Amino acid sequence: MRTTAQGRGAATSQRGAVGRRRSAAKTPASAPQSIAPPPSEPSPIAVTAVTLLRVEEGFYALRVGDIPGDAAAIGGMAVPAAQLSAPLAADGTHLEIVATHPGRGPWLDKTGGTAILRAPPGGGFVLVTAYGRAGQPAADVKLDLQRLDGPAAGLAEPAAPIAGPTIAGGPAALETRDIPTEIMLHIERAGDRLFPGRGWVGALGRRIRIEAFSVRPLQGLQPAEIEMKAFLPNGGETPWIPGGQLCGTRGRGLPLMGFAVRVVPQRADRFDVVYQGSFFAGGISEPCRNGEPCRAATADDPLEAVNLRLIERGTEPAAAPADRTATPPRAQQSPD
Repeated sequence: MRTTAQGRGAATSQRGAVGRRRSAAKTPASAPQSIAPPPSEPSPIAVTAVTLLRVEEGFYALRVGDIPGDAAAIGGMAVPAAQLSAPLAADGTHLEIVATHPGRGPWLDKTGGTAILRAPPGGGFVLVTAYGRAGQPAADVKLDLQRLDGPAAGLAEPAAPIAGPTIAGGPAALETRDIPTEIMLHIERAGDRLFPGRGWVGALGRRIRIEAFSVRPLQGLQPAEIEMKAFLPNGGETPWIPGGQLCGTRGRGLPLMGFAVRVVPQRADRFDVVYQGSFFAGGISEPCRNGEPCRAATADDPLEAVNLRLIERGTEPAAAPADRTATPPRAQQSPD
């Protein structure tokens, strides 16, 4: 005989079983899961060229030419491309990659670019590795390394005048010498800065704009015997300004787009001025001289650094001292 509690428990158990059967009947069978096909593997990228370049102590511009190969995007990477790196030396030092253009990192695209390098005492190495589509034939990447500091600082000597035939006892060959200068730059966010006029001055490779400049010779010429011109945005330019004065603007936020320097006509037969500029997009310009405009190939490309030489022509070398040990010729004696 079941008690009331037992009857209630059995009824509850039966209702639970019926509910579970009904719930199972309403639940459809699980549909087969569709499996996505594995993603296709990207075409592999291969190393197409490797160049290890020795760089002596100093400051350099490394131009990397067009990188051979068909343009493609593989695995999210645009190829062909090149990577610059500086391996560590045995003593733990390494070359410094100060800046790159047009990019800001160690990678250059198919069109190549320019890197500014600083090698420590003892020199260093820069490694240029080119990447492209696998299966492409290996091809060399053209590299051009130019020193930016040192005596010549990348600027050529002025062309020598064409000389006539050498005549015995005629004038000696003429020599040249560099005239020391001071260069003052007004740089954005930094104000006026005074530099010795040797090699590059300004923020080479750092994209900091020059807004005004001044050149002052320290020997051989008076400041007023140098003239300067500044090229401004939107085709503007200043008149010729005497040396020692500010050429450009201060406090107006107008960067220089180029410049020119010359010696006044009264002294131009004795002195030459040779100069280059470094620009944000155009990089380092070709050498200009004696009043030629120094500007980038593209319009409104700001100037970031200047390299200038003032050269004196027409200095005769010192005569060689006479050889006092030589035996003088014997006097001719008259016959008896």
